[in-house]
Amino acid sequence: PGRVLLVCEHASNHFPARWGDLGLTPDQRRAHIAWDPGALGLSRHLARHLGATLVHAPVSRLIYDLNRAPDQPGAMAVRSEVHDIPGNRDLAPEARAERTAALYQPFHNGLHRLITDRIARGRAPVVITIHSFTPVYFGTPRAVEFGVIHDADPRLAKAILTQAQALTTLVSGLNAPYSAADDVTHTLRLQATPYGLPNAMLELRNDLIATPEAEAAMAATLAPVIIAALAAISG
Repeated sequence: PGRVLLVCEHASNHFPARWGDLGLTPDQRRAHIAWDPGALGLSRHLARHLGATLVHAPVSRLIYDLNRAPDQPGAMAVRSEVHDIPGNRDLAPEARAERTAALYQPFHNGLHRLITDRIARGRAPVVITIHSFTPVYFGTPRAVEFGVIHDADPRLAKAILTQAQALTTLVSGLNAPYSAADDVTHTLRLQATPYGLPNAMLELRNDLIATPEAEAAMAATLAPVIIAALAAISG
């Protein structure tokens, strides 16, 4: 019933038999390179708090990263942080097109239908994408705990940051640990920006949502932040 539409593009580390394990070890398939640990559990709890709809990915981002356009190298990355992805090396155009047709197009076409249906019914949504990030990247610790990222429209992201700083003890930052300049806002740019929908990308450090209990607690912390931010930009 709520206005918020949550999207979790990196929800799963599932590797269907159709594409195999891409030459990765079991540890690599469980690691953050394959998905955003904790993001799906956090999203589900947030959806309950907010009365929101949740749309999430069914397979690992290493097979297809649904937050990347088909022409971006990261859509089917050959390397993620310090890890080579053998199964993505030297992919033929036909193989890239097959994954795009099987994963990217149904996901984004379905999301687009949902958004435009709500717009047509006078229920234009607020689009919020949910991600997690590793505490250490290329050997460098990250101090930020909660990042809020925006595409062209910064209103909601800035409002969420303001409320997070007021209502929580999280070390929070705007456009951290990534920004639109790193090509991480594809979903927002494709689905929300053309319709002028309020939107933001939320990034949680994954050690803070490493258990089901931590996911639930973080959702309980962030739901009031989102509610207050939406009230602020609607006022």
